[in-house]
Amino acid sequence: MGDKIHRPAHLYKQMQKKQKQYDVLIIGSGAAGLTLALQLAPHAQVAVLSKSALKDGSTFYAQGGISAVLDKEDSFASHAQDTLNAGAGLCNPETVQYVVTHGPDSIHWLESLQMPFTQCDDDNGGSHYHLTREGGHSHRRVIHADDATGQALANTLESQSRRHHNITLFEHHNAVDLITKRNNKGKKECIGAYVLNRERQQIETFLAPIVILASGGASKVYLYSSNPDGSTGDGIAMAWRAGCQVANMEFMQFHPTCLYHPKAKSSLISEAVRGEGGKLLLPDGTAFMHKFDPRAELAPRDIVARAIDHEMKRLGVDCLYLDISHKPANFILKHFPNIYQKCQMFGIDMTQEPIPVVPAAHYTCGEW
Repeated sequence: MGDKIHRPAHLYKQMQKKQKQYDVLIIGSGAAGLTLALQLAPHAQVAVLSKSALKDGSTFYAQGGISAVLDKEDSFASHAQDTLNAGAGLCNPETVQYVVTHGPDSIHWLESLQMPFTQCDDDNGGSHYHLTREGGHSHRRVIHADDATGQALANTLESQSRRHHNITLFEHHNAVDLITKRNNKGKKECIGAYVLNRERQQIETFLAPIVILASGGASKVYLYSSNPDGSTGDGIAMAWRAGCQVANMEFMQFHPTCLYHPKAKSSLISEAVRGEGGKLLLPDGTAFMHKFDPRAELAPRDIVARAIDHEMKRLGVDCLYLDISHKPANFILKHFPNIYQKCQMFGIDMTQEPIPVVPAAHYTCGEW
């Protein structure tokens, strides 16, 4: 049969009847997809495909915050150096510099969209944005919305996208494959996608001269993952089938601390818990991170995740523990209200006892 794909004739007729034409087609409705849609919408008719409901993507579940140089005692040079150090020499310095220097502008853009970042009082009777610290950072530069930054970000971007007249959102529309053709120079180009309308159980054809994949990663292939069920690498597979180069797929970032409980599906324990003084402990209550890195709990994620994995295997245990119960209860409730409530659901009081944790697949860092 070779590589030819055979489709029934009635399927082609169904596709032709359901054609939709836009200037730009964005496959993926997380932070990347909706941010791009809002940037392009003043100039083009944009369609955004969401595999499920908009809030079912990974963005909604992010907790800790967004790193950017916002404090006068911080600097782009420091942020860039921290990033290069955390990348263990594998980062592209030009990309790092670009992202770091444009970070504050991105935060200010979110501010203009009414993103509800957490504030705190200052000594002069005013207020300013609260910055926390996470692993690999030498300064407090993580701006956040309590401990549910992703939820606030997803809600902000969704509300802005829904009210923009040039953006059409298609929830429960699962992209099946990209549509390609040869142009007059013999070069393959993408002109749209075949899409399953999951509510109607029909295949529809979306056509656009510009097609953008913002479909997230594939971390749900792992046993422990911070990602929702939809993170199955569909976009990567479609890109590869269409002829795109796929690279660095082995770079999967593991978050060190996912809640370990048989019923706690994809429940992340924010890195900010360690940033605010949380300690990683062995089952007997012994601290261990200082043996692996002088930065201890604030070492980059890969170092902390490997250290936890090493100790779990050495001891033959199912999980280790993250403890911030030495902090006052009101401090914990103020900084981590959502994590506290999540732990309470599973009978864990993080103000009184340590939280059982395991490393979990988090980001797919490859490119296509």
